[in-house]
This record gives sequence, C-alpha cells and structure tokens, in this order.
Amino acid sequence: QMWEEAIALGKELAEQYENEMFDYEQLSELLRKQAQFYENIVKVIRPKPDYFAVGYYGQGFPTFIRNKVFIYRGKEYERREDFEARLLTQFPNAEKMKTTSPPGDEIKNSSGQYIQCFTVKPKLDLPSKFHRPVSEQIVSFYRVNEVQRFEYSRPVRKGEKNPDNEFANMWIERTIYVTAYKLPGILRWFEVKSVFMVEISPLENAIETMQLTNDKINNMVQQHLNDPNLPINPLSMLLNGIVDPAVMGGFTNYEKAFFTEKYMHEHPEDHDKIEKLKDLIAWQIPFLAEGIRIHGEKVTEALRPFHERMEACFRQLKDKVEKQYGVRAVLSSLDDRRGSRPRSMVRSFTMPSSSRPLSVASVSSISSDSTPSRPGSDGFVLEPLLPKKMHSRSQDKLDKDDLDKDKKEKKKEKRNSKHQEIFDKEFKSTDISLQQSEAVILSETISPLRPQRPKSQVINVISSERRFSVSPSPPNVTPPPITPRTKLSFSIQPNLELNGMSSSDIPDVPPPLPLKGSMADYGNLMESQDLISPTTSPPAHQRVSP
Repeated sequence: QMWEEAIALGKELAEQYENEMFDYEQLSELLRKQAQFYENIVKVIRPKPDYFAVGYYGQGFPTFIRNKVFIYRGKEYERREDFEARLLTQFPNAEKMKTTSPPGDEIKNSSGQYIQCFTVKPKLDLPSKFHRPVSEQIVSFYRVNEVQRFEYSRPVRKGEKNPDNEFANMWIERTIYVTAYKLPGILRWFEVKSVFMVEISPLENAIETMQLTNDKINNMVQQHLNDPNLPINPLSMLLNGIVDPAVMGGFTNYEKAFFTEKYMHEHPEDHDKIEKLKDLIAWQIPFLAEGIRIHGEKVTEALRPFHERMEACFRQLKDKVEKQYGVRAVLSSLDDRRGSRPRSMVRSFTMPSSSRPLSVASVSSISSDSTPSRPGSDGFVLEPLLPKKMHSRSQDKLDKDDLDKDKKEKKKEKRNSKHQEIFDKEFKSTDISLQQSEAVILSETISPLRPQRPKSQVINVISSERRFSVSPSPPNVTPPPITPRTKLSFSIQPNLELNGMSSSDIPDVPPPLPLKGSMADYGNLMESQDLISPTTSPPAHQRVSP
C-alpha cells in the first residue's frame, strides 16, 4: 500500500515508454495504474504501523548486534507484546529488561543476553514539495513512512511534589534516535547511528500537548467532512474528553499551574510562552464548535441526551474562554475544501453585464441622407467619440437604462421579417441618435445593401408606372449573327423623368455614364467597339434587338 513509492517508479517508467521506447500501449496502462494509485491515496485508509526501539546488551550476542540499538518497523496492527514475543523466539536465552533507561557498563560487559524493547514515535519530516497546507490524508503517509528520526519521551519529576496539580513539576526527558537510513527501506529495521536527549519544561509540555490536541480535533473534523459515512464513536470520545471537565480536567490544570501570580513572578522569562498557551486555548473553541456541529448532524436518537449534555458543557466552556482569552474564528469548512478563486477573478466573473462600464468607442450603422457615412472595412460605421468628462456615474446609469430599452426593442424586431427589420432599424436609429446625443451606444446592424452612389450618378425611378426599358425589335427585322455583336441602343418613353426632370427638359446631350470597374454594373448593356458614343444622342424611338 505504499502507493507514493509506486507513483515515483511509474513516472520513471512513463519517461521510458513515452520518449525512448514509444510504447504507448504500455504507457496508457501505466497511467491508468497511476490514476488508481492517486485515488487510493485520497480515499483508502491505511493502517499506521508502530516503531520499536530494540537494544541488544551483553557479550552473549553476535558482534554485529552486540551493545547496539535498532529501530524496527512493526507489522500492521501489531502490538508491542506481540512484537516482543516474536523477537524473543529468536533469542530464547535472552532476558527482557523492565526499564527504558540506558543500561550501565555492568550489563553491557556481562556474559548474558539482555533485550530492551519500547515503542518510539516517528518524527514527521515532510518533503520540500509540501510548501503549503495539504490534506491530512496525504500527509498521514509521511508520518510513518520515509522517517529517520524517532523520539521517546519519559516523564521526570523535579522540585516539590504538588498533589493537587501534577503538571506543575512534570518535566519530559526526550530521547531522539537517528537511524542510518530512512524507514522503511530494503529492510524493516536499521541501526541507530546517533542518540541525543533534550529536556522539556512543564510549560513547553503544556504548549505541545495543546497543539497536538487542536491538530487532532481539526484532523478528525476534516475526515468527517470528506467522508460522511465515518462512525462518530471516535469523535464522541474525543470531544467529550475535552469538553466535559469531569473526564480529564481539560486545560484547567494549566491555568492553576502557570496562570498564577506566583509562577509569573518566579519565571518572568516565560511570559511569551504563557501568551502562546493562552492563544492555543482560545483557538481550541472554534475547532470544538465545528466538531460538535458535525456530531449533532450525525448523532442517533439513542445518543441524543449525551450530545445535549456535551453541548451544555461546551457553551459554558466557550463563554469562559472567550471572556478570558478572546474570540477566534476560522474559515468555513466549505472554503477550506474548495479552493476559492482570487477576489479579482471572482469579481470579473460575477459582475453582471449591466453594471460593467460601457466602452467609449461606439460602433453603429446609424447614418443620415444628408451626411453619408463611409462604412468601415467590416461593414461597421464609426460614430464620433464623446469627451471623457461626459462619462460619469449618472451617465452610466442612463446608458444602462438605454441598453435595457434597446434589448426590449430588439425582441420585438425579431418577430418582423428581414426587410421590415432593416426598415425599422434605419428609421429608429436616427431617432435614437437625435434624442440621446450624449449617450454612446454599442450597436451593430448588418445590411445587405451596398453604399449608395451620389445623386448625380443615379437614375431615380419615382413612379413604378414610369419605366426604363430595352424594347424588343419588330418581327420584320432579321436578327444579326451572334458574332460579332451588333449595336445596342435604348429608348426612353415620353413620360420618363431623369433626375427629377421631365422629358421636355432633357438636353440633347445626356450626361456621361459613371466609370465602373466591371461590365456587369450596367446590367444587359454590353460595351463593344461598335457601341454608340456617349456623346452622341441616340435616335428617338429606334428599336433594335440584340
């Protein structure tokens, strides 16, 4: 179940499969295994084995273990008694020592065999990649794996004995063992290469105990948040042991031992440590509150009286602590589990479109007959920009109202036909530009029409009854051959108006035709070298078929 080690080896294999062997079939299978390993790390609860320090003292042992200490990794759920029994079967003549203190030279130089065995606690050494807080399910692997430092704590009484409060003079003698290699390795046991001892004062011990208790509560709360199906019995025992003063006494013993005028006067150098202990006591309240909330959601009806008593004890404890040491607050569990985005990013995604500032540049297809606009390259018409000083908060509010009106009008316009929609936009846009000259509106109209020609170059047909036509030739005229092409001419009916003038006002010489890039612009009128010159007037009423 050491999936972390399997993932590291799998990454080496993946590099070979992908870049050296190009075996994508093996690579895909390997990556599927890695995905399963990652899922197991998060979801599967792995048992934590115990570690034992074993010393072989006496001249009766072989030289490679004589008077040396080794750290053993026990099996899953193996107790110290079972491990000792397994160890003594290898040395049936050995005698088990009943103390945990290092033996003297008399035992080391004796001809017998003495075995000393006790449980040690591995010291967490997180890899450098965990530079930020991570889930306890991930960290728990490194609490019992890839460890090289182990500690054993033994209580020592110093000074006057206080029967009312044993925490006041209880020192901790802590022995640190460092092995030759990290455990577990190729073996389940390695030799201890260095040993040193430190002493922990009663106040430092109290700080360490409070920190461990808070971490334990927080870790159990996170486990229940991640897996709602966990049983609540361990959580009930943990919370009740801290909240109910009749069980363990809580931190009241610390208050009696260290928060007194006598202790402050005798140990002025411990002022910072006392403040730290008070802070840890205050931080325990929000952790307990979250734990009791989860306990209340999952408790059964049979344990409801037990939960109500625990809530009553917690309310008293909370009032006392907040009054003496202040109020602490933690982030909600939902925010802890779900990584929140930065505030700037959240604002940019959650700000409604109506409240966003309008762009100063406005693109519109609004144009009038009096001042024709030049269309842009993509069919847009640029309106003149307004000075920046006109864009104030009140102006933005007006723009927002105008946008709401435009949205309602656009919904109505969709019901009309395509031609009606173009017609409406051509006339409504001019009204909007006149009424709201100070507002800059971002709008767009896609029109299939090309830009109009100048009036001087356009033949305006005012009446549908007055037509400009190319008349067919009479039947008595034989058509000319297809090639070369014959002359083409056109006739004008008497009642036709050109550019607003009647036929009587038409001069003898018509105006020149506009220059066009392609011949298709004239419709069916084709140019040829025999075409009548535009400067000569065509004969009136002459009909020639093509």
